[in-house]
Amino acid sequence: MTINQNPESEWFGERPVSPDEKTGLVRDVFDSVADQYDIMNDLMSGGVHRLWKNHLIRRIRPKAGLSYLDVAGGTGDIAFRINDKISSRVQNTDKETKITLCDLNWDMLRVGRNRAIDKGNIDKFQWITGNAEALPVPDASVDVYTIAFGLRNVTRIDDGLKEAHRVLKSGGRFYCLEFSHVEDPVLSKLYDGFSYNIIPKMGQLVAKDKDSYQYLVESIRKFPTQENLKERMVDVGFTRCSYENLTFGVACIHSGVKI
Repeated sequence: MTINQNPESEWFGERPVSPDEKTGLVRDVFDSVADQYDIMNDLMSGGVHRLWKNHLIRRIRPKAGLSYLDVAGGTGDIAFRINDKISSRVQNTDKETKITLCDLNWDMLRVGRNRAIDKGNIDKFQWITGNAEALPVPDASVDVYTIAFGLRNVTRIDDGLKEAHRVLKSGGRFYCLEFSHVEDPVLSKLYDGFSYNIIPKMGQLVAKDKDSYQYLVESIRKFPTQENLKERMVDVGFTRCSYENLTFGVACIHSGVKI
């Protein structure tokens, strides 16, 4: 019997699907929520996602002269923070800083580009459409790979991790910020009640899109546990793998290094 190394590839939330179907369905979800993406994250996290993202940037410690790739980062939340942190420091380097945003959904990139235009820094970023499982990025070309609230939507997570490892240079760093699993059983039950009973209804009320929010809630429960994702990072070649739970495990930062 063949064991599926990517069991989450056969589920769209709690609905069984083929892997090819899942990719298309995920694309449809984010086409639907692109213009409401900030509202979506606020509903999913109670607004705390902004603090989590700021903490991720502190973990990365961005500096000039490196190549950054933000995958599933179309709206720019992480890339803009990286650029702002670099711009806030006086740094002497002859090397070019490169910040690339890659997303499966053109509509998400459109939102990010419009935001960059509003900020007056559109020229600071490169924008590419691509699948995290087959990135249109050369081997060993990236110093820092980030993916925030995107890995659980990748159909074949192990393939996504392999691609992250492929595009990173030796010594390059991988960071994943994602909704995860609350480990305390009492808090977990409370969080599940909020997620399943409140978030989809709020999605319908605020964004007129209950189904997309229902999927997003269900996708969290199908995502690997903290330890399982760490093990899968090791399996594709990452070293110094670790994770940090945020807000009791509602979210988690995984990190690793390519040697």
